[in-house]
Amino acid sequence: MQPFELTVADAAEAIRTRRISPVELVDSVLERIEQVQPRLQAYAAVTADHARQAARRAADEVVTDRIRGPLHGIPAGLKDLIDVAAMATSASSRVRDGHRAAADATVAAQLSAAGAAFVGKTHTHEFAYGLTTPQTGNAWDRGRVAGGSSGGSAVAVAAGAATFALGTDTGGSIRVPAALNGVVGLKPTYGLVPRYGVTSLSWSLDHVGPITRTVEDAALVLASLVGHDPRDPGSVPAPAVDYRPGPGTDLTGLRVGVPGNYYFDRVDPEIETSVRRAIGRLEALGARLVEVEIPMTRYIQPTQWGLMVPEASAYHERTLRAVPDLYGADVRVLLEAGELMTAGDYLRAQRARTLIRQAWLDMLDAVDVIAAPTVPITAVEVGQTTVTWGDGTVESVSDAYVRLSAPANITGVPSLTVPVGRDSQGMPIGMQLMGKPFGEAALLRAGHAYEQTGTARDLAPAV
Repeated sequence: MQPFELTVADAAEAIRTRRISPVELVDSVLERIEQVQPRLQAYAAVTADHARQAARRAADEVVTDRIRGPLHGIPAGLKDLIDVAAMATSASSRVRDGHRAAADATVAAQLSAAGAAFVGKTHTHEFAYGLTTPQTGNAWDRGRVAGGSSGGSAVAVAAGAATFALGTDTGGSIRVPAALNGVVGLKPTYGLVPRYGVTSLSWSLDHVGPITRTVEDAALVLASLVGHDPRDPGSVPAPAVDYRPGPGTDLTGLRVGVPGNYYFDRVDPEIETSVRRAIGRLEALGARLVEVEIPMTRYIQPTQWGLMVPEASAYHERTLRAVPDLYGADVRVLLEAGELMTAGDYLRAQRARTLIRQAWLDMLDAVDVIAAPTVPITAVEVGQTTVTWGDGTVESVSDAYVRLSAPANITGVPSLTVPVGRDSQGMPIGMQLMGKPFGEAALLRAGHAYEQTGTARDLAPAV
């Protein structure tokens, strides 16, 4: 096994026991980036010098027994919405040409303090406003979409070009690309991870979270990210929680909600089969299955768009007027459309969100975790814009990908996606686990237990 193939947990143990040095690990990941970057284009910028300096510092600290924790010397990719002092934050847009960050984002500072080494800034759909990340190829088939908007982060982790990465999630932008590339993605509870220094898409829906190869790794990274930062108005004090899942797989006492509506409507049959099989594994591990009804489903899509579109347009108001031609056509259209929405439209969406959130909290009183598909289709071919369902319904690819992930953004509840198989074309399938606010530990426990039943965690092939 090459060092770049190690998970966060395995790499941390190897560094702690001095079987590998942070320098060796970072060099291995940088070599892997050189190998796969021409094919996959996961990175907007590779920061090799910065990573090697951090690795040397981490190695010196190992010698003097000053290991900072499980992320000490671990190579990380950062979605290129996250500021690192003196580095560009391009947001994968020409609008940001020449930009340099004045200071670290809170999450970047937290990871640096934990000893992580930043190997690069990963591509995003422009300003995170899309579900495909068109400049990046899927790690399993470069002719298919990577998913978005954190496509670069998911592809880097899936291909071994980062041991872990950070993404952002406004309508599924961590979970969608994680599912499409066969890795783990966690959208934490709204406000749990501070967003100061992270370029916003929609302030009331934005989340920052980890993309990893295993659920255990997601728990390790999350522990370094939580914490209150008053510079982020949405930030909340983090409860004292040990996110690390235990070594066992016993889920006795865990109540798993299985949706009887919405989440299995208009879903590819192979995805439904894989997810229901995975839910069956949770039951075999001791979980009790409870059928639940997803409330207010007709309002989910209009509420998501009714919040996100005007908030994004407000954020971009000045630059849209000053340099409209520097935006990509798809993003510019959405920003201009947002300016046509009225204050009444936005307030109605906020009222609907309040009602949906309360209805979800009531539903979650009966269960600890809800298990469902992450996305209704696997990665489509590049250029495909619509999907036709068996009942003749035609849906845009973007709407399909956001449909099952949006509820967790609207309500702010935590959501974890874990790989549960591949379809007949070899493309990954993800299962989404959602829980109560600040219920990340239950999601991580369930996801980790499922993983221990033999889920494949192979890296995507470098071909």
